[in-house]
Amino acid sequence: MTEGRAVGGGPTVQRMLVGAQLRRLRTDQGLTRDQAAQAIRASEWKIHRLENGQVGFKDRDVIDLLRLYQVTDPTEVAEFLALAREANTPGWWHHYGDVLPAWFRTYVDLEQAASLIRSYEGQYVPGLLQTDAYLRAVVQGAHLAESAEEVGRRVRLRLARQTLLTVEGAPRLWAVVDEAALRRPVGGRLVLRGQLERLVEATKLSNVTLQVLPFAAGAHPAMVGAFSILRFADRELPDVVYLEHLTSAIYLDRRHDVERYLDAMEQLCVQAEPPARTVELLNQMLDEL
Repeated sequence: MTEGRAVGGGPTVQRMLVGAQLRRLRTDQGLTRDQAAQAIRASEWKIHRLENGQVGFKDRDVIDLLRLYQVTDPTEVAEFLALAREANTPGWWHHYGDVLPAWFRTYVDLEQAASLIRSYEGQYVPGLLQTDAYLRAVVQGAHLAESAEEVGRRVRLRLARQTLLTVEGAPRLWAVVDEAALRRPVGGRLVLRGQLERLVEATKLSNVTLQVLPFAAGAHPAMVGAFSILRFADRELPDVVYLEHLTSAIYLDRRHDVERYLDAMEQLCVQAEPPARTVELLNQMLDEL
């Protein structure tokens, strides 16, 4: 039932995978969510949340559901329980909980497990490509009432996330960045220069594709705001669209919603300058500083 499944990322991804397996077992038996809910003395809504990885798993609930789904082999039950318990274990970011909003923790987990990250940024350089100085300037610009230690921890958290691009099995990052984000003097001239130089270096990574969306492109599908689309190697996981707001975030995984954003991303890639011109454009901006 779970043999050969490589599970990456943190607890969010683990819960999504366990939930997807529970959903498949239920549908294979031709059972409704309401019937499953009765087996664990809960509501249909709880089954919905369990199957979508939105809540943790209790051993008793898992055992009762597996019995209902006719999974009775002791070895299979034990393996499933082990996966469910692992899904309840805090992720590596737990140590940065004081500077990591609850609504962003899910994204960090998903990011760690993604095989492809596509994003559009209109105001900032993508987080995975930011320099320390640029990030500190962003934090200061947001007027967050944080001490020097808190800012330092936020920077260390970002550095921990950035190692994702250079480890074995790293995901592919394909980012379209608006020209406005690259010309905005976040932190001043020297900080921006360092950031542009960092982007030039990033283009040398085989798993990083960077495109610049010039002012000349005019109106485009993402003028409403930045977004990211995460894709996973595991077939059980759907693509997820991430939309960030000032104090919260939205995660979309319904196929219709995801397809709208995929279409928008494709259009952005067409309107943006081709990847082959990215270094040339970055160097032009450096010459103008």
